[in-house]
Amino acid sequence: MKQKIYILGMITVLVIFLGTIFKLMHWPGAGYLLITGIASLVLCFLPLALLNHYRAYGEKQNLPLHIITWLTAFVVFTSMLFKVQHWPYAGVMMTIALPFPYLVFLPVFLITISGNKNFDIYKVVFVLFLLAVSSVLSALLALNVSATVIRDSLDLSGHYNGVEKVLDQSPEGNSGAGMVTKIDEVVEVAGEYKSLILMAEGSSVQEWDKNPGSLPIPGSRNALAKALASTGNARLGEKLDNAMRALLEEAEKTPGYSELAKSLPAILGLQVQDKNNPSPVWHNLNGNLSWTLIYLDGVETNLKLIKTTLP
Repeated sequence: MKQKIYILGMITVLVIFLGTIFKLMHWPGAGYLLITGIASLVLCFLPLALLNHYRAYGEKQNLPLHIITWLTAFVVFTSMLFKVQHWPYAGVMMTIALPFPYLVFLPVFLITISGNKNFDIYKVVFVLFLLAVSSVLSALLALNVSATVIRDSLDLSGHYNGVEKVLDQSPEGNSGAGMVTKIDEVVEVAGEYKSLILMAEGSSVQEWDKNPGSLPIPGSRNALAKALASTGNARLGEKLDNAMRALLEEAEKTPGYSELAKSLPAILGLQVQDKNNPSPVWHNLNGNLSWTLIYLDGVETNLKLIKTTLP
């Protein structure tokens, strides 16, 4: 039995190692390898290894420690997997996983070994060292993944800015004057929001357009709300929402734009949040600083592109 567990452990470690290499190299199949490896670790290898150890050396009072050990490993490794795979609620899981070993596992471990006649202080030191290493690796993993996502998102905004420069030089359509006016209003408000946000961050639209990576803290939350409050422009909080609604209404009532009216909610990143009120609502400006600015860049670019295609 012990030999089979060792073989399973070696295979599990190998799969996780290969998944990590594949992930670093951006090769296909990395996600499957990591999911398989971590699932095998927390659902197969660790339960079998802990059960085998308990049967061989454990006492009845040590059973909670074996259970908590598995639970801690499950929480930590599962949260790491969610973070690496960019799955929903990964941030919440990492927030739980970081203090979990100290708040759950460590007390149970100390209580259990305190009643052990063969108490060894070196075991405590070793466990504390492992917990510290686990916390550092988890924190570094979270920071590295977040930094990668932010860096890639800023590259996206750079592409938006490049497209905007080209669109600003393109001729506009001659008809659909009402649509052009409403599009210009949305674009103007989006630009106004960007200016307020960047001013609150000690930057400017010109610096952002030139180098999106110049933001000092691109991951800060609720950037728009903070900017509106700090600059005394809280009344502008619904201005973009109102401008977008006016654009949707204009598209719906203008002959020949029915298909565009159906597509605008998706183009503007709107969604229905109230089943009793099917009107789309604005919802994209509650994230971090970089994504808020990228969303506004996307709105500007997409609407300018639509304007150049109007007949």
